[in-house]
Amino acid sequence: MQPATTVRQLTIEPLTKEAFQSFGDVIDKGASDYFMINNGSTRRYHSLAEVDVADEGGKPIISIFQATPLQYPLTVKMMERHPLGSQAFIPLLGNQYLILVAPKGDKPDPNALRAFLSNGKQGVNYHKGVWHHPVLALSDQDQFLIVDRAGEGNNCDEVYFTDDVQVDLALDSLEQAALTEAL
Repeated sequence: MQPATTVRQLTIEPLTKEAFQSFGDVIDKGASDYFMINNGSTRRYHSLAEVDVADEGGKPIISIFQATPLQYPLTVKMMERHPLGSQAFIPLLGNQYLILVAPKGDKPDPNALRAFLSNGKQGVNYHKGVWHHPVLALSDQDQFLIVDRAGEGNNCDEVYFTDDVQVDLALDSLEQAALTEAL
């Protein structure tokens, strides 16, 4: 007899520093202090996230990802983590996108998954070891600046959920998340 499937429907939350703090940093100049530099012509939003990539001789690198949307509703089949370094995603085109995370641990807990909506001006920096879904673009050919780790060692663990676990991410709550974030 096959085990019963447990279905969980995720609710999309607005991305805030407070709600995301256990998973990483929200890179958001709109919610950050600044100071003036360059003879008063430039605002510096200083130290919005910490690049943490030095384990096992890693070094920071900058890449650009170009992503297309997946099909929704999305049944979440896998999560990944980077045990040797942080990974930052900064949107380049100003488009909203989704972030799906689970707390650190040996495996991602399907009951602890959380989904967030970036307003397109907010980036995220996943802390080392935080489970997350690969990039979830909502716009065709969206682009992200990525700051992460290069170097020796395995820095990507993937875990696939068994067939008796079903976590669905639909765009139904997307409008509510956008409205709540705007308030």
